Amino acid sequence: MGEFHYADVLIQPAVSEKSNDLMIEQNKYVFIVAPRASKTDIRRAVAERFNVTVTDVNIVNLPRKSKRVGMHRYYTGRRRKAIVTLAAGQTIPELSEAV
Repeated sequence: MGEFHYADVLIQPAVSEKSNDLMIEQNKYVFIVAPRASKTDIRRAVAERFNVTVTDVNIVNLPRKSKRVGMHRYYTGRRRKAIVTLAAGQTIPELSEAV
């Protein structure tokens, strides 16, 4: 296997009201991740990118959605979200400032 890089795993942070509530109340951060990324890969990528200790990783596989343009129908791609719990007292300042 090649060299590990966090940019191959973490696509972007998921910003929504629910993810902001999780961040503030439960110290959990939500990321859109690569579809083939494992929990170990995600844990390692978040720890390397943000220099924090990850205690738990939960994954949500989101199905593709049906869209229409006129009479033509197409589907969006599948997505995968990771809900990452950090150790007590740790935060990710880059994401916490957006709240």
